[in-house]
Amino acid sequence: MIQLEVNDFVRRQVEGSGKTYAKDLTFEEIVNHASDRFASGYFREGYRDGVVIVEAADEMTSHFVCPYVKIDQTTELKAESVRRQEGEEPYIQIRAAIGSPLPVGKVEFILYRHDVLAENNENTTDAEWELISIQAVPEGVDQLPMGPVTMMRNQLELPGGTKANYSSEQWAEAVRFWQKYAALEPEEET
Repeated sequence: MIQLEVNDFVRRQVEGSGKTYAKDLTFEEIVNHASDRFASGYFREGYRDGVVIVEAADEMTSHFVCPYVKIDQTTELKAESVRRQEGEEPYIQIRAAIGSPLPVGKVEFILYRHDVLAENNENTTDAEWELISIQAVPEGVDQLPMGPVTMMRNQLELPGGTKANYSSEQWAEAVRFWQKYAALEPEEET
């Protein structure tokens, strides 16, 4: 069994965040499932050594909400300058102002090994692996590309990025995908 814990970064993925979130699971329950799936071989290598993408079991998809909509001519988009966390450069975040979240096709858990997180002091536990992100992939989409802003932050080794190099094809596919899909703006609480 691998030693896997919850990184504080993933804890922002809750209802109302505009990100994938679990409707009825705790982060600890998610980590237990991800750990079992990783140990059973249900994973692929990520964008660099020390990053893996673990596939959730099919029956887990009903527990998660996909925050994305497919963009069409009627989609109203909203742009604003935001920061993910303190110390990072702001970026232009584009979201769909209204819409219905797409059905979840599959769920993936992004795990980083301790030494990769330690490169930028981003580990929040002493575990060998940490869960840093949860991705609900829309139905009909085979693979969810990383966002171009994240890729830029990584490749330029900016604060909040993890050193990486991407091929021109990876860049092009990411930009192409994110021209067709957008995260849904979270509903404001009343």
